[in-house]
Amino acid sequence: MIADRWPSRTLRIGPASFHLRSPFRRVIDEVNALYRNYPAETADGIYDYAVSAVPSSPLRRWVKPNLRLECDFEPFDTLPLPVDLGMLGLEMGMNLQMAVGYRRHVVVHAASSANGDKAALLIGDSGAGKSTLSALLAYREGWRHLGDEFALLDLHAPLLHPFPRPISLKNASITAMEARAPADRFGPVLEGTVKGTIRHLLPPGAAIDKMETPAEIALVVAPHFRENAAPAWRPMTRTETYVRLAASSTNQALMGEAGFEAVWRCLAHAPAFDIMYGSSDDALELFETLWRKVTA
Repeated sequence: MIADRWPSRTLRIGPASFHLRSPFRRVIDEVNALYRNYPAETADGIYDYAVSAVPSSPLRRWVKPNLRLECDFEPFDTLPLPVDLGMLGLEMGMNLQMAVGYRRHVVVHAASSANGDKAALLIGDSGAGKSTLSALLAYREGWRHLGDEFALLDLHAPLLHPFPRPISLKNASITAMEARAPADRFGPVLEGTVKGTIRHLLPPGAAIDKMETPAEIALVVAPHFRENAAPAWRPMTRTETYVRLAASSTNQALMGEAGFEAVWRCLAHAPAFDIMYGSSDDALELFETLWRKVTA
């Protein structure tokens, strides 16, 4: 088949693997550049999910090129993307496979970071600030990035398993991290998305090298950025935290009792706090104050 000759890349991230391909070579070139430090093979040569960025019609490969996704679990009612956003399309496709098809852990739309063998889970709605806080921690001495888009909860122990994708920074968060992370860890600037400007940030190499090493959950934080807000925090009850986590999970309900127990086990093991801050420095200071409080 002609599609078998398309540029492609197999990619392993933590416990999951993907085969990405597209007839648009620039899309795969951008993937190879962004994921240059990630393994390009699996132990048995078999990948979990296939995601393709294909022209929306044969003509659209050559005239005003755009693309749509073909995946094991396909999105519905989505508009074609310009080729300039092809890499973002493949990222969306990988997200969809994990959200809809993955079953080896409880998948939560959350970020996570580890310090030694202990981990913090960062929960919240899109735009709440969890990606920015996880990026700040990723480049903070002593911390290891576990994931930005998804956190993977173990089904049998209070552990978080790494899924250290490049961190998706948006709008003002891009500028904040450009002052803190090396320039060669950033991907291209993607303009005109539904969420504004996006730029991916590769985590430090140690996060990728140790992406098979889980960490014991010790803290749950729900960050909220509000411009000029004074730093503040409050404890959350286990019930409130469970409701937030369950609402953020893409597969907990589908996994039945095992999914419920995995989430409840983590909450029984780790205190949870809602925090508010108005700057990156305040976020780090407040977070690390709570971290010392629960790990002392």
